[in-house]
Order: sequence, then C-alpha cells, then structure tokens
Amino acid sequence: MFRKWTVLLLTLCLVMVAAGCGGKDESGDNNNDGGTTNAGGGKVTINFMHLWPEGVSAGQNKIVNQIINEYQQEHTNVTIKQEVLDNEQYKNKLKVLSASKQLPDVGVTWAAGFLQPYVEGKLFAPVDDLLSGDLKDKFVAGTTEAYNIDGSTYALPLEFNIAPVYYNKAIFEKYNLKAPQTYAEFQNIVKTLADNGVAPIALGNKDRWTGSLWYMYLAERFAGQETVAKAIKGEESFKNADLLKAAGEVQTLVDQKAFVKGFNGLSNEEAKSEFLNGNAAMYLMGTWELPNFTTNEEIPQDFRDNVGFFKFPAVDGGKGNVNSWVGGPGVGLFVSENSKVKDEAKKFVEYFVTKWGEQSVTGAGVIPATKVDTSAIQLPQLYIDLFNEMNQASSITLFADVQMKANAAETHLNMIQALFGKETTPEKFAEEHDAAIKKGS
Repeated sequence: MFRKWTVLLLTLCLVMVAAGCGGKDESGDNNNDGGTTNAGGGKVTINFMHLWPEGVSAGQNKIVNQIINEYQQEHTNVTIKQEVLDNEQYKNKLKVLSASKQLPDVGVTWAAGFLQPYVEGKLFAPVDDLLSGDLKDKFVAGTTEAYNIDGSTYALPLEFNIAPVYYNKAIFEKYNLKAPQTYAEFQNIVKTLADNGVAPIALGNKDRWTGSLWYMYLAERFAGQETVAKAIKGEESFKNADLLKAAGEVQTLVDQKAFVKGFNGLSNEEAKSEFLNGNAAMYLMGTWELPNFTTNEEIPQDFRDNVGFFKFPAVDGGKGNVNSWVGGPGVGLFVSENSKVKDEAKKFVEYFVTKWGEQSVTGAGVIPATKVDTSAIQLPQLYIDLFNEMNQASSITLFADVQMKANAAETHLNMIQALFGKETTPEKFAEEHDAAIKKGS
C-alpha cells in the first residue's frame, strides 16, 4: 500500500509540473489553461492567439488592440490575454496545442481542408448560434460557407482575399515597361528585368504556399478553373496535358531567373522585404498585404505611391479567364470546444467580427468578410481598384492547400517546393498529387 501511495503521489507531482510548463504569453503568464473564471468576483480571462505581430502586420495589430481595449472597457469583468505569432510559427503552435487539446479559447484558422482535422478532432466549437443572431446576413456571400463542414459552421471569417501581382511602377517606368495584358508580355517583362540585373519577382518559397499561388494561376490560365477544381477533388488527373504545361511553365520561369536569388530558401517575410526595399519588381500575394501598400505609415510614402497591380495575365490558347482569381475567404476566428469560458469567448468573437468589419477598411485597408458600405469612406485608389476587381470576378479559386485535406495539402506543398527547386519533374509532380488525393486524408 505504501508503494502504491508513493507512485500515486509522484504521478500527481508530475502532472502538476507538466501543467506549469504550458506556453507563455508576452506577460509570462500561462496561456494554455483554456480560460479562467473567478467564481467569487465574476472575473473571466479569455486567451486569444493570433498572427498579426506589430512589425509585419502593423495595421491589423493596431485594430486588434483597439477592439480588445474597447471590449474590456465595455465588459469590465473580462481580460483578453494575447499570444501573437507570425504566420508559420502560428500554424506550428496550433498543431502542438491541438495534440494536447489545449487550444486557446479564441484563435485564428483557415477554411475548408485546413479546418477539417480540427473539426473531426472535436477541437472547434460550432458557431451557428452566432450566425442566427446579430450577425445574420452580415457576411459577404460565399464566405461563411467555406467554414461549414457537414452542416455546421466552425469559424467566422474576417477577410476576403484575392491575389494580384503587385508591381513597382518606378522600376517598370525605368525600363519602359507596362502592366502586361498577356502572358507573352509578362514573359518579356521578366526577360527585360533579368537582362538588366533586376530581380523580376520577389518569392519566398521556403513557406511553400507562396509558390503554390504561382502554380495555381498558371494551372487556371492553361487548364481553366473547372479542370483545376476537378483535379483537386480527384475527379481529374493532374496528368492532364494543360496541368502538366502549367507545372512545366513554373520551371521555365525558374530557368529564366524570374525569381529573386535564393527564393526557395527565403521565407515570405524575407521575400516581401526585397519588394518593399525596391530590390524586386513584382510580388504576387493576397490582398491582406494591402495595408503595407496603402495605410502602413512605417512604409515610406514614396514606395506606397509607386505600387500598382495587374491581374495574372491570360495565356495564349489557354482555357482560363483573366477575370478568374486565386483567393477566397481569409482567416477566421474559432472558439475552442474545450474552453472553460466558451460562452464568453463566443461573445468576444461576435463583438470582434463586427468591429473588425467596421475598422479594418479604414484602419488597415483590409477587405473584410462582412458587408461594409464603402461609398462614403475616403479610401486609397489601390484599395478601391482591387475591391472593384473582386466584385467583377468571374470565379475565385480557393487556395489549393486550403482546399485539400491535411495530408494531401502537405504533399502539394512539398511538391511545390520540389518543382520550383527543379528536384522533380512535372510528371512526377502530377503523379504524387494524384496519389495523395486518391488516398483521401
């Protein structure tokens, strides 16, 4: 009996030690306790993990803090504790926390395939009750549907994004270049810039999804949106002749030195810096980057004034449509199913989504997922032009890695990096995709 009690005591001690080893927020407090409530004083702590650091997402970070301050002022018994990570760190931390079912009370997620394993693991709480309340009919059509799995909605979207090719107008003018209307004109721009020692395109493909944007546009322009969608669903082979052409064109661009030096080993943030510093002429990225080209005061005004954009050009003889965009709903907010303060967390999410829609347009230049009347708002021309393009889109193809199930998405991203690094062939690229999607996980 003594030995049994000794083992039990040691086990309890180990559990207590492990409980003290959770992640820390910026104040050094434990942040993986799923929220805390002081029953005596009615105090509530909501742990909120997000991906808008002050440096690289200044506009969004400012809005997040404004919303939190306003919420805390209106709900004096509530404290919102933030943990802020950059994009890749955030994804990795979310995986780690999900393994122990210690997700923050409120966090950021992506739609469709990214969301699915968390839903299947019963880690995200349904938020249909919020959609039938004050938020009813407040979202842009097609945004909340991307967060719906088997009839229930598991997160509320904050943004809607399309991915244009941003370009430095000053560099283009220096070499007598104009925004391309056709892919042949785009190829000429790449050649002219490369021949003059200027990096044509900023790409940080260490993160892989960045290269996927280029492949997805080429696939859509060569094969058409319907064929791309069928291939991702497993209803069409990636060995389709037009899809093979798209994969081959990726490697042609690599051979033409289209991308900044060392692109496959650079993070997206490092590549973005090349564009922001005027060392690369073009940068393909989602409209979540609009704040850096419009409202972010930390970016020199001269640079912001020189940023233009163009639609990914049509390919001669291709089946795609120049008005078809790669994009879709941006990130959304989830509530942890295991949160100890789930009801209060949902109230905060409802408040946050509403305030984000009102403030993100003017405060950060972000296109929100909620309906906002922009007619009376003074907005940068770049924002207005892209907003109009989004409204005129013939179709929007959701990011490939978001559409796919987790393992297939990982295969896609690994093969994207291999394709850009010329470590695989278009045929092998297609073969690996077909196998992963057929596997269905």
